Amino acid sequence: MEGAAALLIVGFPILVVVVAGATYAFVGRALNPVEAIRRKVAGIGAARLGDRVPVPEARDEVARLAETMNAMLDRLEKQVDARRRFVADAGHELRSPLTTLRTGLEVLGTRRLAARDAGLVDLLTTEVERLDQLVDSLLLLARADEQELRPRLVDVDLDDLVDVERRRLAAQHPGLAVSAAITPVRVRGDADRLARVLRNLADNAAAHAAAGVRFTLRESAGHAIVEVEDDGPGVPIEDRERIFERFVRLDESRRRGSGGTGLGLAIVREVVAVHGGTVDVEAAPRGGAVFRVVLPQASDEDQAGSSTSR
Repeated sequence: MEGAAALLIVGFPILVVVVAGATYAFVGRALNPVEAIRRKVAGIGAARLGDRVPVPEARDEVARLAETMNAMLDRLEKQVDARRRFVADAGHELRSPLTTLRTGLEVLGTRRLAARDAGLVDLLTTEVERLDQLVDSLLLLARADEQELRPRLVDVDLDDLVDVERRRLAAQHPGLAVSAAITPVRVRGDADRLARVLRNLADNAAAHAAAGVRFTLRESAGHAIVEVEDDGPGVPIEDRERIFERFVRLDESRRRGSGGTGLGLAIVREVVAVHGGTVDVEAAPRGGAVFRVVLPQASDEDQAGSSTSR
């Protein structure tokens, strides 16, 4: 009896360890297909909807789960493809009549018209340009929703882009004091879209400025920092995040005559985000608002890679 008890005391912990180890091994082996499915799903995004999860050979519940997820991915891929075709078709269908309208108004503008008719042509031309900008903005944001705003990365002299916007704004708004403090800074990015970011910020500043707009460009800790400052009414703290949402215009800028669509700052945020940067707004030192864009500069490896690929 004592021998059996001693054997039980010694053997029971060993038995528990063996059973626990076997259970862990069998359960882990059984869950391996689930983990493989999880890893695959974690890597599937809008740009990789063609991927599918692995289906285990065993015809069990896990295999049926994988088949159901693949069927769901099939449906999502078809829906996304349909939306992309819609965006492309809509862009073409909307731009064609706009081009026709613009051409017709240009022809009318070359003719001698009565003062009232000439004013109407000018008004319609402005409205067509506004509609063209709205269509372009909507299509760009639609591509952003589909994660298709892949920038064409090249070396961009950001100081040149800032200086172009400074000179453009000074020419278009002679009543504003437009100044700048620009340090030569180079980044890797899409020059056209970065130029659009600066233009949207510049136009926004000019629309709200009382007397002046100031551009600042500097580099700090491997980042390019662009600031566009105005001396207007500023942005209330509670609106400083909301202002980057689509179709948001603060009360003072809701006048249709301001020409704003409420999409300019939303485009700024989307384009800056695909460049790996951030944008925010805070109170300017002299009153008004200062919009700050922070973009990562090209690393030494990126610059070396770009120089060897030329």
